[in-house]
Amino acid sequence: MEYSPPPLFKQGASARAKMMFFALIAVGLLMADSRLGALGTMRRAVAVVLYPLQSAAILPRDAFFAVTDYFSTLNTLHAESRRMREHQLINAQQLQQSRQLLAENAHLRELLSASERMGVRSVMSEILYDARDPFSRKVILDRGSSHGIEPGQPVIDHQGVIGQVTRVFPFTSEATLLTDKDHAIPVQVLRSGVRSVAYGRGQSGTLELRFMASNADIQKGDVLMTSGIDGVYPPGLAVATVTAVESKTADAFARISCLPTGGVSRNRQLLVLLTEPKAMVPIPPPVETPESKLKPRAGQKESGESP
Repeated sequence: MEYSPPPLFKQGASARAKMMFFALIAVGLLMADSRLGALGTMRRAVAVVLYPLQSAAILPRDAFFAVTDYFSTLNTLHAESRRMREHQLINAQQLQQSRQLLAENAHLRELLSASERMGVRSVMSEILYDARDPFSRKVILDRGSSHGIEPGQPVIDHQGVIGQVTRVFPFTSEATLLTDKDHAIPVQVLRSGVRSVAYGRGQSGTLELRFMASNADIQKGDVLMTSGIDGVYPPGLAVATVTAVESKTADAFARISCLPTGGVSRNRQLLVLLTEPKAMVPIPPPVETPESKLKPRAGQKESGESP
């Protein structure tokens, strides 16, 4: 049974006829567009009209991608910032170590040049630790008797005298600093030539010249050098600089304070001068020969002379 609309609603051509009509129109438009390009303007106009609708349709998708990118970028930035802080800490540590190594390198170069200027055999040493006695100024060095260290040898740096070796062990030694309260060193004022003895003042880190007359030719800023009269320190080594001179007419002696020239409490690398005390060489007795027997000895008189 063929279905057809009621006669009341049946209007116009049949569906088959409409399909054929629109199919012919579509084929014609396709041929006209491919051959003549007549629909380009219409296509652009339709695209302009539909652009707002397309933008509104893809807006939720773009918003989702934007939020996802934001949080992803935020996490990436946090991770990158954390890595940068870690690298900064590592670089800061390496920079500090490199500065320390540069300072030590410069100090070692100065020590080597000082050793060459001295013309005396020396041993490079390093401070291991301070002595256990809190009331003394002593340090332990990493060189001992196996390296040629002996008690009494001076310890210096590139600026001046540091102290003196007081005890020696096979692989380490103990050096007493200039500022120790029991240490004394003969000095001479470079400007005037006045000789004196500098004593340490313990924890204050300074020296003082004791038993100097109030009218002694010593001024603030004078440089004190080793005099060499003790036979321990070579002459001409810088010891200290005078920082204060207090002389009163009522006092017989002046109070003179000095600051050590060397890095007593700064440097770790030091030089130990391998000096030896000058011993008296015995004179061998003369060898008797036939000629010497005929000659009179000193203190004897010629034969025939009356005593």
